[in-house]
Amino acid sequence: MTDDARLAASADDLVRRLAAALRSSQLYTSGHPIVGRNAAAFAEVLALFHARQAQVTIGLVGDDLVVQGIPVSRAADTLGDLMKRLRAAGVERIAIARDVSDDELAAFVRGLGELAAQGEGDRAADRLFFPHIRVGRLEVDGGHATDAAGQETVRQLYGNAVSLAGHVWQQAAGGTPPEPAAVRAAIDSLARAVARNRTALVALTALKRYDDYTFTHMVNVSILTMAQARSLGIDGALLREFGLAALMHDIGKVRTPVEILNKPDSLTPAEFAVMKRHTIDGAEILRETPEMPALAPIVAFEHHLRLDGAGYPDGVARSSLNLGTMLCSVADVYDAMRSQRKYQDAFPTDRILAVLQRNDGRQFDQRLVRRFAQLMGIYPPGTVVRLDTDEIAIVQRTFPADPYRPHVRILFAPDRTPLETPREWNLLEAAARGAAPSAIVAPVDPAEYGVDPLAQL
Repeated sequence: MTDDARLAASADDLVRRLAAALRSSQLYTSGHPIVGRNAAAFAEVLALFHARQAQVTIGLVGDDLVVQGIPVSRAADTLGDLMKRLRAAGVERIAIARDVSDDELAAFVRGLGELAAQGEGDRAADRLFFPHIRVGRLEVDGGHATDAAGQETVRQLYGNAVSLAGHVWQQAAGGTPPEPAAVRAAIDSLARAVARNRTALVALTALKRYDDYTFTHMVNVSILTMAQARSLGIDGALLREFGLAALMHDIGKVRTPVEILNKPDSLTPAEFAVMKRHTIDGAEILRETPEMPALAPIVAFEHHLRLDGAGYPDGVARSSLNLGTMLCSVADVYDAMRSQRKYQDAFPTDRILAVLQRNDGRQFDQRLVRRFAQLMGIYPPGTVVRLDTDEIAIVQRTFPADPYRPHVRILFAPDRTPLETPREWNLLEAAARGAAPSAIVAPVDPAEYGVDPLAQL
């Protein structure tokens, strides 16, 4: 059993133990042996998670139950009952810290059971107060999760996907076909998150380090491809196929020599010829992978082809490209250009869009590029920027009427002093009335100011 499969099985086990502990707390008195045994069993499985992370988050995300961002199998017989009890208690997020004691955990289960029986969900956060356990509802503002546990769930989904991408890469590099079941599970989670909290996920795609660029790039291209596809009305199984194909689009690079793949300087013609083989290698790997959808090898083969016949593999011409390929290609170029790496500074979004729009649509379908620009904006939500007053702000939302002047939250004064109370500011309205600040000068690195974009959205 792989690590991913073991983790999924542990998540299912944790859910079953919690359900049993909660059910027994409602059926028996607090001193009954069954109550104690079930609480102890829940604590035992929880300890396995705490051995790997300081906090364990259990959350209700729409119709799904997730543990550390891992969707619990819908085959779990206790899923429906537990979700019903949590909703009756008004609890959509449970975050349990590593230092929780068995007594504290048992008291929490009893309190949760009482709230579920009484249906006093609106008072859950007040009634269930423990030093190492946080509970609450998922607050929604404009369709986006805003509570800390909700943010943690989104982070966990993203982090698990990046870890899985690394695992799949190592498998393919060792000659083992990727595991479709594990990949599909990750894509299912990301697809549901794209549908429910696209802004938070897109913000996370901008926060990556060059030391794990390959794996974050795989996940980012998948998220950005699905976001584009969903804006075109694509959903369900087809959306997930787009996401899976995009995740695997560069898998052929496992056969590219590392010295070429990571070369900081320009490649020689001979080296570039070797690099270009990754499209053919990727298609071969994916065609040989059982249960891999037919779209995946197509996207791997086509994603460097262009509408005007340019690109590679050499000598391949297409009168048209698959829609999945075209969406993946736009996401691929965008994410690569906006990435900060050892040998490349990140490009601002307007420069990237200029590249996508060049040659008047002969390389990229301009209808898709325009839609992508509308989807992302020149300064996507979560972008930290310097204003024309030298104040530092974070973009909250964009306006199609003028994508260069979004609504921002000003966090730092011109002298880099943090504002005691951040200030909401509409740059579009400010420009119309001649007020300052009225424009963005440039994006800046959020790490330079210690800003967590996801927490600010």
